[in-house]
Amino acid sequence: MLVIAVCGRFAYADRIGDLTAMLSSSSDKTRLSAVVSLAKLGDKRALKPLVTALHDPNAQVRALAATGLGKLGHKAALPELQHVATDDTDDTVRTRAREAAMQVAKANHIAADMPGEEPAQARAHTSGFGRSPHAVEDKPDLYVLIKGANDDSPGKADKTTRKANADILKAAILDQLKTAPQVTMTADVAQRWGLDARHIDLSVVKLEVVQSGGYVEMQTELRLAISDDTGKMLSFLSGGAKVQVPKSKFNLNALPMMRRDALEGAMRGMFDKLLAHLRQTSQS
Repeated sequence: MLVIAVCGRFAYADRIGDLTAMLSSSSDKTRLSAVVSLAKLGDKRALKPLVTALHDPNAQVRALAATGLGKLGHKAALPELQHVATDDTDDTVRTRAREAAMQVAKANHIAADMPGEEPAQARAHTSGFGRSPHAVEDKPDLYVLIKGANDDSPGKADKTTRKANADILKAAILDQLKTAPQVTMTADVAQRWGLDARHIDLSVVKLEVVQSGGYVEMQTELRLAISDDTGKMLSFLSGGAKVQVPKSKFNLNALPMMRRDALEGAMRGMFDKLLAHLRQTSQS
């Protein structure tokens, strides 16, 4: 169970502000901690501080910032990532920036021409694989499709609210799939590499508000059903998250934001586990 000990989404702005301030610390450890936390938030408001961290005096901070920007997938980071990928003095930072630039480009369906390389358009006309230094292809190893999403949690939520919850969950996993390395959602690409589709059916099985000590919690649990092209059920995965709000700061207007944070947090917490599970079952 992933615990998001913040006051819902409305607390993220303060959190990002605090982490941004930490990037000005003279302590390498403090700046490392800040950039790791910013990268994990998955919030587009972390874009500017992560771009700033690309120029930190500590190479490890710069590398982590590049990785975070790659996962964030915002195209505004692409020019700076391309610059760092060629001009940074550290080999690891250049590598991480290059990888991040490719992730961002893939997420936004744009070419990521790196300075000093043959343009992507020219590479696309290179016949064969490996026949030139630039004929490098991004070979996927998973073909993933989202079959559907539903809010099947107990309770009296109306159809509109349940659909909104399902849409939040579906958008959360699609955003992560678009930026995940070696994952495709395109049939032609999958056919080219001989990949069998794995269909994911998302379900909210719990979404409720409870009181715990001095906090009000929004608790959620998800169930992911995995099937093949024939509809045969292959396996299931489950996981959850909870968002905690101090009772003194809780109000009913915060409930929609808390639901969103809990659903998105649960999906983020399960995503790496899902990919590892899909790769394991595909090879068995």
